[in-house]
Amino acid sequence: MRSRSSMPNRRLVAVSLALAAGTLLLTGCGDRMQDLKQYVAQTKALRGGPIPPLPQIKPMETFTYDEANLRSPFVPVLQNFANSGISSSTRGLHPDPNRPREYLEQFPLDSLKMMGTITVKGAMYGLIRDGDGVVHRVTVGNYMGQNFGKIVKISQAGLILREIVPDGQGGWTERMTTVQLGG
Repeated sequence: MRSRSSMPNRRLVAVSLALAAGTLLLTGCGDRMQDLKQYVAQTKALRGGPIPPLPQIKPMETFTYDEANLRSPFVPVLQNFANSGISSSTRGLHPDPNRPREYLEQFPLDSLKMMGTITVKGAMYGLIRDGDGVVHRVTVGNYMGQNFGKIVKISQAGLILREIVPDGQGGWTERMTTVQLGG
């Protein structure tokens, strides 16, 4: 059995310990921000430096697109040839601007496929499939492709074309091109 007199002693000890712990905790909560407050006060006291001026913005040069004097950027150069005003009296190698264009000249040569040959009354014809999937019969002398390509020979293996292409120096040059069967 416990005595009643020991109970208040224990309470007194517990309260004393709690007060001591509280005192220790409160002494640790001193003003530890004094050095930060001092730094902020010193920084605010400094005078600011001059602000550099904004850089000068140079105005952009304007460009007026005068479509009446320039070629369309969406049409290949060779298609403008017929309307370029080059006369047939130009000296040297050149395409004939007065010659009517044939249907297969509107397709790039790499979109035309030789499907085979056919012989009718001793004359050999080439069978050409265009970019739209339509098969056309061609013979020597017909034109195809966008570089003024004239068919000069038809064989079982393919067609041989003579093309007239710009040489990059304002003139024209000739090149031979082959369209192979199935190619």
